[in-house]
Amino acid sequence: MQPYFVITCIFTAANGTMNSLITQGVEVSVETFYQADYSQPLQQEFMFAYRITLENHNAFSVQLMRRQWYIFDSAGENREVEGEGVVGQQPLLAPGETFQYVSGCNLKSEMGKMWGYYEMINLDTQLPLRVEIPGFQMVAPMKCN
Repeated sequence: MQPYFVITCIFTAANGTMNSLITQGVEVSVETFYQADYSQPLQQEFMFAYRITLENHNAFSVQLMRRQWYIFDSAGENREVEGEGVVGQQPLLAPGETFQYVSGCNLKSEMGKMWGYYEMINLDTQLPLRVEIPGFQMVAPMKCN
């Protein structure tokens, strides 16, 4: 059995907040952005984008097979989203490689939170790996005032 460890870092990026977490030798970094052009606050529609960067720190290749997201909207709604791959792909990461993608989440309020995990496979042993996605907040700038 492989050792399980978690390292968490949170720092401010140029336009948003970035969280990073390493589990099973795979680093997941998330940067969030409020999408004012796609939001309609008077209709309780708030759109957020997030950029995920995956980096394989292992000595073996891994492949992302599935994702599981938990979404909390401060309007009181909880959602779960699961499925194969990310943005239509099941990326393979050799040792030292990175993969980046951008996706989005709509909320009914100015604040929410997302977290989850990826189901990956160690391509050397064919054993599954559960790679945690660090929790991150989505907050519209007008809520910060």
